[in-house]
Amino acid sequence: MKVIASVIAAFLIIGATPNTEKPKNNKQNLYVSHYENVLGTSLEFKFTSVSEVEAEKAEAAGLAEIDRLSAIFSAYDSNSEFSRWTKQELNNPVKVSKELFAMLSLFEQWKNRTNGALDASAAVAGKLWKDAATKQQLPTNKEIDLAVATMQQTHYQLDAANSTATRLTNAPLVMNTFAKSFIINLATEKALKSANVAAVVVNIGGDLVIKGDVTDAVNVTNPLANAENDAPLAHLLVNNKAVATSGNYRRGVQIGKNWYSHIIDPRTGKPVEGVISATVIANNATDAGALATAFNVLSLEESEALAKTIDGAEYLIITKEGKRVESKNWNLFVDKTKTDDNLTLTQPILSGAEKPWDAKFELAINFEFNRIEGNSHRPFAAIWVENESKVAVRNLALWYNKTKWIPDLRNWYRINGETFKANKDNYASVTGATRNPGKYTIKWDGKNDKGQYVPQGKYTIIIETSKEHGTDEIIRQPMEFKKAAKKATNAGNVEISNVTFDFYKK
Repeated sequence: MKVIASVIAAFLIIGATPNTEKPKNNKQNLYVSHYENVLGTSLEFKFTSVSEVEAEKAEAAGLAEIDRLSAIFSAYDSNSEFSRWTKQELNNPVKVSKELFAMLSLFEQWKNRTNGALDASAAVAGKLWKDAATKQQLPTNKEIDLAVATMQQTHYQLDAANSTATRLTNAPLVMNTFAKSFIINLATEKALKSANVAAVVVNIGGDLVIKGDVTDAVNVTNPLANAENDAPLAHLLVNNKAVATSGNYRRGVQIGKNWYSHIIDPRTGKPVEGVISATVIANNATDAGALATAFNVLSLEESEALAKTIDGAEYLIITKEGKRVESKNWNLFVDKTKTDDNLTLTQPILSGAEKPWDAKFELAINFEFNRIEGNSHRPFAAIWVENESKVAVRNLALWYNKTKWIPDLRNWYRINGETFKANKDNYASVTGATRNPGKYTIKWDGKNDKGQYVPQGKYTIIIETSKEHGTDEIIRQPMEFKKAAKKATNAGNVEISNVTFDFYKK
């Protein structure tokens, strides 16, 4: 697949607009590419290279490695090696690949290191709670106790001398905790070795590996405000390490009025609730992924003790009460030059008897990029707000990968083309709890591009999308914003669907 070429910024929340130099010969440039529906989430590549051709080679190698490893580990592909192994007769030693053997070994190791907090058989309790959500009825204590008893069994036996794995029970197993981290680490290494690139960053669903001659800017998603343009919890600068985040704010089940995390404590059979987000920086991708998940299950004291056993591991934990817990050297990775991303000017622009926007309200725009067979690249997209006079008052977000194709967003470019300047510094990786593929949220706080509250009244939210070899699509949603909650929906188009415009009190 061809990389979406030379990049200055790939996901730009509109704000700063400095000048951008044109690439020079022998200058290391940034190349990126975005995909949806890869390993059940989103995928981002970033390459530093003097050549687009070399970046394309690196991307092809990285994609091939992801495909190869997915064919080994996937629990959703009935033809994967893992799926075929789980269907083998019990007590029958089966020779497995070195990758699958390594993964099963890691689960044994981490189950012991966390006293059972991490366990591949957590899928047993996960299924119990998913079924409960379908029935809208909490599991009984008896059902939970049975699930715990099942999970506490020994489910397989490994023989390193013969590279065999023997199934001992029929309990369902899922290796999500490590598989994603394991895959992105090998994919990054393969991309770096397969082409003349100085650095590679691979980010799958918010877990990322950074290798080579680059210090990557990484924004940590706020679990309590996790729209794409919400201010992050922290701005990090990371070099030659892995970053992983696990939390309960994007995936889980709703039973009655209560939300339950998708992360299960195998020792109790119940969804975790004390921690809502844990971000880990580590030298090894598997360590980062394992610790991030374990920190959602363990107590803060247990997490601190476990982290000390991993050389170089640092973390940021957010509890359900909003407490922020940082490891001793977390601050070494924080970008001290960055401050709050929110616009600070709040004086409203009014004329006559207009009433100012109520700061207690905000608009959330939720949407999903459609899955298009054979084309998993994410389209370019622009989202902005116009007033009744069809004057743009706020640019909310812009996705793009190559500046020369920005004019393909014809409506947005007609308004912003003269003032648009690409800003390389605004291109940062994002670490957060794994997102569902293609699903995004953008917010509007009622401010214009200068940071001033607009008047209450009628506005139109516009979403424009454009894709190479595709069409230019546009959605226009008029809404009136006063001191009253309201919601609007739009069926969408070829590129985007399930669009909701939710105006609510914070």
